[in-house]
Amino acid sequence: MANLMLGKEVTAALNERIRQRVDRLKEKGTEPQLAIVRIGEQEGDISYERGAVKRCEMLGVKCRQIHLPECSSTEEVLAVIEELNSDAAVHGVLLMRPLPKHMDQARIENALDPSKDVDCMTDASLTGVFTGKKIGFAPCTAQACMEILDHYGIDCAGRRAVVIGRSLVIGKPAAMLLLQKNATVTVCHTKTKDLPSVAAQADILIAAAGQAKMVGTDYVREGQIILDVGIHMDENGKLCGDVDLEAVSEKAAYITPVPGGVGSVTTSVLVSHTVEAAEAAVCAENR
Repeated sequence: MANLMLGKEVTAALNERIRQRVDRLKEKGTEPQLAIVRIGEQEGDISYERGAVKRCEMLGVKCRQIHLPECSSTEEVLAVIEELNSDAAVHGVLLMRPLPKHMDQARIENALDPSKDVDCMTDASLTGVFTGKKIGFAPCTAQACMEILDHYGIDCAGRRAVVIGRSLVIGKPAAMLLLQKNATVTVCHTKTKDLPSVAAQADILIAAAGQAKMVGTDYVREGQIILDVGIHMDENGKLCGDVDLEAVSEKAAYITPVPGGVGSVTTSVLVSHTVEAAEAAVCAENR
């Protein structure tokens, strides 16, 4: 039976480190601040924002919430981004996406100062992820996967890693972060031939395909480490991931559950990135 890699354990350790960093910043007169920009009333956005605000409050990070109607124009959103760029008290900015279809999402995303881009919204931040240079921050969900591996003492060096999913939000950045940990990485997707056999070769498998319970026993071999990034509602109205947890648990060595796995770590990573941005701003001021 697989050992569960519980997000709450990772989050508890991460939160303690964040609190210490926040305390040091406040001793120097800096209060880290995250700004959340939400456009419209999408239920998923509201839920994530609620969790992020709660986590900020818990860790002593100030959180500013900006809500715009769904009918807002690209120019109106750009004006908000520009105001946040110029506000030295704001260290991190999270823009809820996807944006309404009538907006120029690429233009809005790239208007943000990469130093405040705490969830890899800009092309510059993606460049940082793909080159290993310190530009912006990696996507919070992809980084949460790395935090889990680190917390459970899983050394990626030399191991075969397979990522199912090629989005710029999770799949590709997760692959780059695994490469930085010296894993040998294969990126798969729904067009990959004989996907189950490719996945089964992995030592570390990240499932980010966006299909409920797609990863079954034919994708998994004995002793695998599986991180499930998906979140869906199954036929019984219960949350589930991309992995059929019950089916694969007999084979896998370690697995993240859904709920209670990767998703529960993501908001702490968001706050950690905001604190890191505040630390960088203090260093820049003192040069």
